Amino acid sequence: MDLSPIWLTLKLAAITTLILLLIGLPLAWWLSKKRSLAKIVIEAIITMPLVLPPSVLGFYLLLAFSPQHGLGHWLQQTFDVQFVFSFKGLVLASVIYSMPFMISPVKSAFQQLPASLSQASYTLGKTQWQTFWHVLLPNIKPSLLTATVLTFAHTLGEFGVVLMIGGNIPGVTRVASIAVYDSVEQRDYASANNYSLILFAITFVMVLSVFIYNKYQAKSPLE
Repeated sequence: MDLSPIWLTLKLAAITTLILLLIGLPLAWWLSKKRSLAKIVIEAIITMPLVLPPSVLGFYLLLAFSPQHGLGHWLQQTFDVQFVFSFKGLVLASVIYSMPFMISPVKSAFQQLPASLSQASYTLGKTQWQTFWHVLLPNIKPSLLTATVLTFAHTLGEFGVVLMIGGNIPGVTRVASIAVYDSVEQRDYASANNYSLILFAITFVMVLSVFIYNKYQAKSPLE
């Protein structure tokens, strides 16, 4: 059994989750503040991967970043960067497709925090960023862990969007979900079952661990 699709999938999920932690946390914090039309539009765009078929999103990413079209052509000519049929393309597609799984739980957690937390921090002379890192984030640990695990687990199972923009190149873009599909197409059900069991085991352990952690975090001292 070739384990390279599993390792490639884990690598993709780890990089995607790290990128979304870096850009998703500040964005979720900003979206959790006072509402405006611009924020509503941005939030709607971020949520679109939840309702769009993955193949539709992958198709438009393929068009946008194809070397034969505007943006993709400009990137290749200017920076010699090609996203289509490359691992970089998988990362780009995964970040966009998994973004709501990171931002939505974190944004909701920020909105549930009492305003007095931030006000007390500002009274003590802390800046907005100091308040964000040292006051707000420590108070949303369960939601942050949930968002991180959901993002990682969701990336493990991506199929349509990564197939559209990355294709099926062994060692480069052939992730585990595509390996499962290939195995079924070739009627190699044993390999398909092995890949599926590994993905199931990884995601089940991760999700179960989050539920257990959140359960103990939610317990009061009297319980």
